[in-house]
Amino acid sequence: MDDDGLERLQKVLAAAGLGSRRSCEELITSGRVEVDHEIITTLGSKVDPVRQQIRVDGERLPNPRRTVYLLNKPVGVVTTNYDPSGRPRVIDLVPADQRLFPIGRLDRASEGLILVTNDGELGNLLTHPRYGVEKKYLVQIAGIPTAETIESLRQGISLAEATVQAKKVTVRSQHKQSTVLEMVLDEGRNREIRRMLASLGHKVQQLKRIAVGDLTLGNLLPGHWRKLTWEEIERLRKSATVAVGDFQRRTPRTNAPKRTYGGRSRTQRESYNSEAGRRSNDQSGKRRPKRPGKASSWRKRTR
Repeated sequence: MDDDGLERLQKVLAAAGLGSRRSCEELITSGRVEVDHEIITTLGSKVDPVRQQIRVDGERLPNPRRTVYLLNKPVGVVTTNYDPSGRPRVIDLVPADQRLFPIGRLDRASEGLILVTNDGELGNLLTHPRYGVEKKYLVQIAGIPTAETIESLRQGISLAEATVQAKKVTVRSQHKQSTVLEMVLDEGRNREIRRMLASLGHKVQQLKRIAVGDLTLGNLLPGHWRKLTWEEIERLRKSATVAVGDFQRRTPRTNAPKRTYGGRSRTQRESYNSEAGRRSNDQSGKRRPKRPGKASSWRKRTR
């Protein structure tokens, strides 16, 4: 927010939980956003979310105040917002007076730290691999891994969709038939740790996320939550942007697919108009428009 109390419109929409900043930009350019009953299609427009009326598809924008809960997810709770089976969800364990969603994922058999928020921009910052926010896990596996296995986790494991690697891997403790590892990752693919270790012949017996950035579980019990302070939220945002510079000034993606207009790419259209001796028409403004799960048994099983 600027010193004059104004914020960019797409940032306000993202903070209200309407999606990532990129998807909110598409809401604006497609003419679906009104500010004080005036349709706004210009990106970068600044608004006062407290004093001005902002509507999306005719609906008044909810309170844009950012809310982030730190939850200790128990085993047996799912992270999806919609579950046809009716199983307990992480959003059922925190106050729900507004639309909330979990940042990232922990599978049903896993436990530990997960953030629940209405801040779409923060969710994008913490989950997109390019921002490199570190997540720390305790992983109990069957068997005793060799030094080569630990090194393979650091160097990279080929999965079906990509080669993935752990930034750090250390052995916390060893038992007769199991080992506890501490692993640090900066991305979060579906069941990534379980798949990495399975490919090396080690079944994951327990998995617990203990930190995201500089946030830790502390003494929080399974199924319990606490609300993050403004200072903690800003530290999270800073940890996500420090590696790539100011989020507002980041350069556009160079590998983004080219948009097409009328079946031709922008380059093809401009070339066609140039050869025909006509001016290229600017079409940039005409886009189409319960109960918690099981209590943690981590300490009992890792002794």
